[in-house]
Amino acid sequence: MVTVKICGLRDPDMVAFAAREGADWIGFNFVPQSARYVTPEAAATLMLKLGKAVPVALVADPDDALVMQIAALGFPILQLHGQETPERAAEIKSLSGRAIWKAFGVQTRSDLEQIVAYRCIDALLVDAKAPDGAAFGGGHGQVFDWSILKDWTAPKPWLLAGGLRPDNVAEAIRQTGAPGVDVSSGVERIRGLKDRELVRAFIRAAKGSAEQP
Repeated sequence: MVTVKICGLRDPDMVAFAAREGADWIGFNFVPQSARYVTPEAAATLMLKLGKAVPVALVADPDDALVMQIAALGFPILQLHGQETPERAAEIKSLSGRAIWKAFGVQTRSDLEQIVAYRCIDALLVDAKAPDGAAFGGGHGQVFDWSILKDWTAPKPWLLAGGLRPDNVAEAIRQTGAPGVDVSSGVERIRGLKDRELVRAFIRAAKGSAEQP
């Protein structure tokens, strides 16, 4: 069964809804420049609605104070979405004592080569490369050429991200063999606000993909 992460939730009712619908992970965005940003204080309240879903803290080049604050909230996973080097990723892992995921923006096959240097991470996201001039990676609704993943063997457990929507996620899984998928803007009708119908449709399409020929 394909696993699903719904990222960038800010409303407690939506957190509860996504969890009931079968989201495996729910991501909370701690990047201030993002339309989906939540404060650590707000996240503590949102986490009360998780049900069986696992919370993931999305950060970009966090300082030590933020790392420790997030770890103290009980997040088991920190997802690095900035320019963190392998050395900095290892420092964050040691400091937080939490599992570390790292997002990698890709456009060509050669972009995948950067991943092998991150030996300390526990899982990775293969995402579309952010547009030039973007203040942060991810959440831009961009799809990359999935064919660059043909015959690629991931060095760690991984999720596919980048422009996924209810109407293309099953095909993305079929083409890439992704064991998990991550979505944020693809389940929004208004930027930063998740839509229940889209969240439900995305989860069902992703988890039903294994049943399709």
